[in-house]
Amino acid sequence: MRASYRRLDRTVRFRGRPRTGLYAGPVIRAWFLRDGVEGHEDVPLDRLDEAIDPKLGLVWVDCVEPAPQELDSLTTELQISHIAAEDLHHGGQRTKLERYRDHFHVAVHDCRLDASDRLVTREIDIVFGDGWLLSVRQPSDSAEYPTPFGVETVTRRFELERTSENDKDEGFLVWAFLDVIVDRYFEVNERFDDRLDEVEEIVFSTTRGDDIPREVFDLRRSMVQFRRAVAPLREVLAAMLRREAECLGEAAIVHLQDVYDHVLRVTDWIESQRDLLTGLLEADLAVVSNRMNQVMKRMTSWGAILLGSTLIAGIYGMNFKSMPELGWSFGYPLAIGSMLVLTIVLYTWFKRRDWL
Repeated sequence: MRASYRRLDRTVRFRGRPRTGLYAGPVIRAWFLRDGVEGHEDVPLDRLDEAIDPKLGLVWVDCVEPAPQELDSLTTELQISHIAAEDLHHGGQRTKLERYRDHFHVAVHDCRLDASDRLVTREIDIVFGDGWLLSVRQPSDSAEYPTPFGVETVTRRFELERTSENDKDEGFLVWAFLDVIVDRYFEVNERFDDRLDEVEEIVFSTTRGDDIPREVFDLRRSMVQFRRAVAPLREVLAAMLRREAECLGEAAIVHLQDVYDHVLRVTDWIESQRDLLTGLLEADLAVVSNRMNQVMKRMTSWGAILLGSTLIAGIYGMNFKSMPELGWSFGYPLAIGSMLVLTIVLYTWFKRRDWL
């Protein structure tokens, strides 16, 4: 059967058949994964409803930034709810699991950090029912730093974990998508850890300026955005584990439990990193305040030292005729000597108190 997808870039081999590798534009592919048989069969996009048979296998339609008219055609062929279809058109959905009659819609977000530690996300929509699954990869939210997400890793994990023909393949395919995305979350956490180490060095550096770099606040904003993308995934997986999506098989539920545990680890890691960054910002304020106190101590000390000499000079500079010591030949050396002695005494005292 001829391939039913538009190929707009170079291809790689997949079990002897051509398949898309790096995407240069919109791509739509439809496969039939037969139970108990490795590999896939290509399905014409205009015959999706005829190909769906839960007893024989799974129909998987994968889309990369599809055009509106193409998406309309797919949602009509698969009889997807108009509400879910509207979500697929507009994107920008929060992480969620929604049920529409006999099918479900899962919206998750793939996350990456760009060179300046800004979070770049790409929404992945998965709509599935008994015997079929539609995956839609929305455009990245950054045109300068797109977030690539190929299905090669998803397909590999799916094929490795497919069990007997008695289980439901759509559950394993949903698991494969979520497992790959959550694994990429750990990479973001590791990048955050590296940046936090750099922030710690900046905060406690003796050569730094008084202003903390703007990148630190960008990092904090990225952490907040990352948490918003990851935290709701706990509820999505919890709903799946409660068997709210009946078309997911028992074996897939066991695998989803492992993904749920990973999401808990990621969220705990995020919370600890946010607490650490908050502590570093508070420590930075304390360091800046301490440095300001040191400056004020030095200024106060030198002001007190100069005040004694200024007082003596001011008293004997009033030039009253009846003032004592004005006609004394040792008056000038005594005044200068008193200023010098007072300066040395005050300097020594402030130095011992570590004010200078």
